[in-house]
Amino acid sequence: MKITKIKQPVYLDYNATTPVDREVAEAMLPYVHTHFGNPSSSYFAGRLTRQAIESSREQVAGLIGCRPSEIVFTSGGTESNNHAIAGAAFANLKKGKHIITSAIEHPAVINVCRYLELFGFEVTYLATDENGVVNPSIVEDAIRPDTVLITVMHANNETGAIQPVNEIASISRRKNVLFHTDAAQSAGKIITNVAVMQPDLLSIAGHKMYAPKGIGALYIRDGVRIQNLMYGGDQEKGMRPGTENVVHIVALGKACEIAARDHDKNHSIMLSAKTGLFGGLKKKLGGRIRLNGDFSGTLPNTLSIAFENINARKLASQIGKEVLVSTGAACHSGTGEISSVLKAMNIDRKTADGTVRISTGKYTRPYEIDLAVEIICNAVMQLY
Repeated sequence: MKITKIKQPVYLDYNATTPVDREVAEAMLPYVHTHFGNPSSSYFAGRLTRQAIESSREQVAGLIGCRPSEIVFTSGGTESNNHAIAGAAFANLKKGKHIITSAIEHPAVINVCRYLELFGFEVTYLATDENGVVNPSIVEDAIRPDTVLITVMHANNETGAIQPVNEIASISRRKNVLFHTDAAQSAGKIITNVAVMQPDLLSIAGHKMYAPKGIGALYIRDGVRIQNLMYGGDQEKGMRPGTENVVHIVALGKACEIAARDHDKNHSIMLSAKTGLFGGLKKKLGGRIRLNGDFSGTLPNTLSIAFENINARKLASQIGKEVLVSTGAACHSGTGEISSVLKAMNIDRKTADGTVRISTGKYTRPYEIDLAVEIICNAVMQLY
């Protein structure tokens, strides 16, 4: 099979991170070069950057359908998850010390829960079905009188499986339990409207949606009380003290504005690329590949594919100069352990070892998909 030469590798790991959108970069520049005032200063330069922060807050709120006052800026998805989960847990000690989560959560959720276990919290880790989806009924069955928080992600970072957060939120409201969802992978890819979903807390990561690394946001529904994890000044209503990262806050706001504006177009681009990629691999490799999960029940950009009798790390290494994919869906680096996500789906070790995550983005083009199919299939045939 002849390989077409390319100048740069085809990037198919958008779930790991995204390039900064050109419009986002341009929006940042004035706050890099000219508008550097401290937002807490009362003179004009400070008022100008304060206004930029509040405009960005409105843009983020516009993407997820909430009030600007319900948005707190953070350093990223990990901080947002930490603040939501630990903050909710410590603020509700009088009610109890029981937390419900799923076995497929990102480490930024799982490891916070494990940390809380050191303080006497009991955590229930729920299994999923074969498609990596949490059944709302088992969430309800797990609720106890001392349950203070349920945290289930909106969409999984490895398989793209979209979780029934609307139903889980409805259960949590009925049972008077706080509900948090990690929307790092879903925001900007699918509709993530808190008025519809009705979570109490929701996490956003900027670098998953074409903003820089190091910026994120936490939605906190009006009336929900969580404990601070940091203490200092009164920035972000005292919930996230420290001089604000104005440059990146502006970037996140612009990225959210673009995501809302271009949602339908970007959704179509990502889904078309995902469909073409899976169809092309299936046509050339047939039964030698397996899709982990349900195609229609996953994010429009995400595929978790197992290659029969192939080691995923060897495959990724062989194609790495031409196509960039992730093996994070198969094994934790250096440990050889099966991913907790694939384990929760009852995927066997051999299949897990052959699994790669392929994620497209709004910049993925049809010719890149054709190249990727050609290169991947050629490598698979060589490795057999």
